[in-house]
Amino acid sequence: MIKRLFGKQNIDYPDFWKVYLAHFKNALPTNLEGLRFVVLDTETTGFDYKKDRILCIGAVAIQNNTIEVSNTFEVYIKQTHFNPETVAIHGILKDDKTERVTELEALKQFLVYLENAVIVAHHAVFDITMINKALKRHQLPLLQNKILDTSVLYRHSRIKSNLIDKSKHYTLDELAENLAIELYNRHTAVGDAYTTALIFMKLLNVLGKGKKLSPQELLKLSASV
Repeated sequence: MIKRLFGKQNIDYPDFWKVYLAHFKNALPTNLEGLRFVVLDTETTGFDYKKDRILCIGAVAIQNNTIEVSNTFEVYIKQTHFNPETVAIHGILKDDKTERVTELEALKQFLVYLENAVIVAHHAVFDITMINKALKRHQLPLLQNKILDTSVLYRHSRIKSNLIDKSKHYTLDELAENLAIELYNRHTAVGDAYTTALIFMKLLNVLGKGKKLSPQELLKLSASV
């Protein structure tokens, strides 16, 4: 419902969006242990922001230096658009029996899980943009959360070496191999989110070696997202 007030649009957003926004009234904790992270991954029909759509959102939370494996998030989305060429990557078939919900319902569920957590993702711009495009299709604003990108954090973790190509875009597989992390259910949203969470935890140890990182310092490292 859109109301006009003095010539301007005053938008009355749905209740689930108001509940989501209410979480941001509280300031973020001043230490990493108290900060909640939600590590995110999406599986999509392709890489075109205009025509492609999200097939699945997967996420896992981190708090108190612990990955909450008993509290993961995974939702599959009904789609009329489908690209058979990407099935070889994500394995999500158009007519399989996986339970799916509408895009709007998936967004509702994800925002309930997300709250005001700091989002962590590998090459975060893609996942965040895909979700923001979905929000826009339902006349909703952009995500309000702070964002960390593991590819950016990884480059910072190796910044002292002159042999490192600081402009390189490392794949999730490369980071997992370089950090000796075993891949888990690769190319599933929740599997890649879990792998990214393991990478993130290792990067926190590397970046914080010799000192205690504050949330502000950590967010500053990934400010290019």
